[in-house]
Order: sequence, then structure tokens, then C-alpha cells
Amino acid sequence: MSFTIAVAGKGGVGKTTLCGLLIQYLCEKGKSPVLAVDADANSNLNEVLGVEVEMTLGDIREEVARAENSVSNPIPAGMSKADYMEVMFNRCLIEDDDFDMLVMGRTQGKGCYCYVNGLLQTQLQKLMPNYPYMVVDNEAGMEHISRGILPKVDMILLVSDCSRRGVQAAGRIAELIRECELTPKTLGLIVNRAPDGKMNEGTMEEIEKQGLHLLGVVPQDTEVYEYDCDGKPTVQLPKDSPVRLALNSILDKLEM
Repeated sequence: MSFTIAVAGKGGVGKTTLCGLLIQYLCEKGKSPVLAVDADANSNLNEVLGVEVEMTLGDIREEVARAENSVSNPIPAGMSKADYMEVMFNRCLIEDDDFDMLVMGRTQGKGCYCYVNGLLQTQLQKLMPNYPYMVVDNEAGMEHISRGILPKVDMILLVSDCSRRGVQAAGRIAELIRECELTPKTLGLIVNRAPDGKMNEGTMEEIEKQGLHLLGVVPQDTEVYEYDCDGKPTVQLPKDSPVRLALNSILDKLEM
């Protein structure tokens, strides 16, 4: 069974960027193959990692739904819907040199994501035994953990910026984790985009108030912003990038 690392935090704090750099860290440490799972409906982990997404689990769900209500059914004669979906699922798995990636995607238009979540859960149960590590980029609400989509989670990394609201959001996620009676070996906070890599007193007070364990601080770096604006994968940052160095230092201290 994979060592599962879940990354979560409110939108806009750089969660996905750090998630991609975490995957890169594991690969560089020889812990591949890593299964990267983009479980955020607003998926863009692939852009951080520099891979193309041709199909998501949500796309398959929509295609099958349309097929059931259409005269031109794409499912070949003699093939069951379950078998057809299994074939399509295999096309969703993006294969790279050191990691593979699965993107949940979303359903189109109105409606909940329950069916897509179920598809994700089934696929993860099949894939997990093939990977020593699995990294999951979650939505802020940790829906995939609270609904039991992940069979287990060994480490949960909460990401916030330097704002009180970001830390408060991380605190609410930590409370949800406790309510769900999850028992990860590691549950901690990484503060991202800190000016000069330093914390102010107000943010530190909020971290203590929320009862969060601060794992470390990642500095603000305009190079990350420039990479994003230029459409360059964040994992192509130079090895001496302050962001990479700071995050790697944090990860070196964790038991993975």
C-alpha cells in the first residue's frame, strides 16, 4: 500500500505549486514511481508538473452519461459499460518518467461530484498497490478524505499564506480531520509566500490559537510568479531556487 500524502489549504495560497514540488522532491530522492492525484475539481497540478491532460475521470463520466441518452452510443457492441469504462480509465492515467498522474476533473454544468468521487475511489484502490508513494492535491474542504475516498492517509500537509484567514482555513481543515477520526502520522502546517521567509507576530499568534504544528516557512519568490505567467512548469525552477531549497529543507525533516 502506498505511503499517502495529502496536501490541502484554501484557494490561492500556492497549495498546488508546493504539491508539485513535493512530487518532484520524492522523485529526486529515488522514491518513484509516485502516483500524483489531482483531486481538485479546478485541476491544474499538471501545469505545475509540465504534463498534458487528455482525459479526466469527469470526462469519462460525462461521455458515458451522454451515451446512455444518445442514439449514437460509443460503447462497442458486445462490450458492457463497466468494461468500456475500464478501458477509458486506463487512458486517463498520464505516464511520465518518474511519476504517473490521475486527474479527477469535474462533471459539466449542474449537479454534484458524487459519481466522479466514486470513480476516483475505485481507481485509487486498484492503483495504490503499484506505487510506493501517492500525493493527492485536495480541495480546501478535504472532501475526498472526509468521504473515505482515500483508503488511508499517512501525512497531511496544510498550506497557508501569511494571512490570518489562510491560517484560520488551515485550522478548520485540521478540525475536520479530527472530527473524521483520521490519524495521520504527520499533520502540520507549511506557511507559503512569506516575505523574506519570515513570519510576523500576528500570524504566529493565529497559528498558536488554531493549535497548528508549524513545519516550516517557504519564502515569497517572484520567480515562481514569473514562471506561472510565462506558462513554464514550476518544477523547472533552478535547484538553488529559494522556494525549492526551503521546501526541501522542510521535507528532509519529515519521516516519509
